[in-house]
Amino acid sequence: MEPGDQLIRYAEVGGRQVAWTSVGSGPPLVLGGWWCSHLALDWEQAQFRDLVATLAAHRTVIRYDRPGGGASGHDDPPPADLDEELALLEGIVDVAVSDAPVTMFGVSSGGAVSSRFAAAHPDRVDALVMYGTFANGAEIAPPQARQGLLEVIGTHWGFGSRVLADLFLPEATAAERDEFVAYQRRSASRESAAASMAELYAFDSTGHLGRVRAPTLVLHRREDRAIPFALGADVASRIPGAELVELHGLDHFPWRGDRRAVTDAVLRFLGEEAEPAPTAGPEASAPEPPTTDLSARELEVLRLVARGDTDQQIAQALVLSPHTVHRHLANIRTKLGVPSRAAAAAWASRHDLI
Repeated sequence: MEPGDQLIRYAEVGGRQVAWTSVGSGPPLVLGGWWCSHLALDWEQAQFRDLVATLAAHRTVIRYDRPGGGASGHDDPPPADLDEELALLEGIVDVAVSDAPVTMFGVSSGGAVSSRFAAAHPDRVDALVMYGTFANGAEIAPPQARQGLLEVIGTHWGFGSRVLADLFLPEATAAERDEFVAYQRRSASRESAAASMAELYAFDSTGHLGRVRAPTLVLHRREDRAIPFALGADVASRIPGAELVELHGLDHFPWRGDRRAVTDAVLRFLGEEAEPAPTAGPEASAPEPPTTDLSARELEVLRLVARGDTDQQIAQALVLSPHTVHRHLANIRTKLGVPSRAAAAAWASRHDLI
């Protein structure tokens, strides 16, 4: 799938233009609210797209960029506190969703925002999912460590973005960390990044988590180095009836590492049937392509689509014209019975073609 598969729109919220987008079909699921995002750049990442596409096969996934960063631009300051974050999220939901109940999926600092919405609007939230989150931002790290990071980001964004890359992507290659450094600097200015991180540390959800009434799933990786697992367990203990699921791994972002474990847990919680995980072990061999009407060439095209290549890149790799690639993709969608390129990529992911 390529960036053109998502349509970035703009809504006026609180007098500011806020970028948002939606993909998929079905009941609405709002994913977002974390401190640094970029709708267009995120969509260029194959791992991120795969996670969203898997959810989008069952839900309409709505995402947005906070003012002060991403596709919303750098002209406005980011929200200053949870009250402003709530007002922003309320505005996006009003624009993107009619009167239907929504599922909130809060990742990292987005957990504080989504849970605040769930507590304030119990009649509008049918389920709440929180991943890698915390109740009180002051508990993420000791005061000196928090202050030191804020000073680094605020005075030298280039070095600060590299420090954050090491924290958020502990298992990444050098090239992947370089890409994430560039991503952060394109997503937010030095001033916006420092303000957003300071806001994150000031988040305190302890007063509203007990008021959440929606069925709640809390996911957290045991070895998460950015947000310790104990903080996620604390969140689950504060929400009546919340289910805590411990995941393996140390990557903070849910689309890195074993993202299948994340999406499977979310889909099961939402009452959807998750695909069984592939068999592993010494006797396991490379998975055979699933039985379909796809030709060998169409399977090649589908693998590259799922990897994140554009039509032009696929054409160059397979020595085809872009028109031929487009025709192959149209045939693939027809044979698989899927409505979009994103859904075709999700199908490929579920059947281990990538």
